[in-house]
Amino acid sequence: MTQRTMTMTTSDLSATNKLEDVQGDNSSFRGLETRAVHAWFGKHHALAGVSLRFPERTVTGLIGPSGCGKSTFIRLLNRMHEFIPSAAMAGSVLLNGSDIYDPSEDPAMIRLKVGMVFQKPNPFPAMTIRENVLAGIKLAHLKRDNHDDIVEQCLTRAGLWKEVKDRLDASGGSLSGGQQQRLCIARSLAVEPQVLLMDEPCSALDPGSTLRIEETIKELAEKITVIIVTHNMQQASRVSDYCAFFLTDGGPGYLVEADSTRKMFTNPSDPRTADYVQGKFG
Repeated sequence: MTQRTMTMTTSDLSATNKLEDVQGDNSSFRGLETRAVHAWFGKHHALAGVSLRFPERTVTGLIGPSGCGKSTFIRLLNRMHEFIPSAAMAGSVLLNGSDIYDPSEDPAMIRLKVGMVFQKPNPFPAMTIRENVLAGIKLAHLKRDNHDDIVEQCLTRAGLWKEVKDRLDASGGSLSGGQQQRLCIARSLAVEPQVLLMDEPCSALDPGSTLRIEETIKELAEKITVIIVTHNMQQASRVSDYCAFFLTDGGPGYLVEADSTRKMFTNPSDPRTADYVQGKFG
């Protein structure tokens, strides 16, 4: 991937972003942060000038209509964007103050620190439940001896242990959709990420499975940072501490407003945010 550079203009600062006021000054900030991030696919400018903070041990919901760049943005946060040959980016993504796009950084190691759970559950069907949990550790050649403890701890944190503890040798593909999604969460947790990205993780699940995933998200945020893309406004209001609203006017997606979830849903600064969370468009 060719990383582009550009000078930040006043348009990059047009969004109402109260998160810096909520979360403290630059010198003490710990977590994930983007500064004037842009994304392209070939000549198509997909995302423009997004600056956001994601503090440690919080949940941030990314909301907005389809096509506004939410999924593109979340893939920039662990360098998955560069898997697409025509993709390029500009700006900075900082993890605890270090730019993950610095040439000295190993993308594979970044993806261990910033994990991803996708919209459709993707357990390895030829592997057992136990092997699925340990797959990331083995692929990354991490030296961990206490595999049994890791399997139990990660499945417990993903809210799945009680349901599968007596059939760890069954295929991961034998689980229900909601269980498969929680297995994928457990697999991500096994490599001990600092941040977990979730791109519409409940969109294909029934209400009961969705509730269990939401309970898992809340529990995970006690130890790690969670960033979730969702089209479900009720879900965003239930699980997130902060929200960021994205929009597009036919050009690149951009950040309209970001603030605490309570503020975004009760008294947003931009009338477009109010219209969206109230279901008037999108």
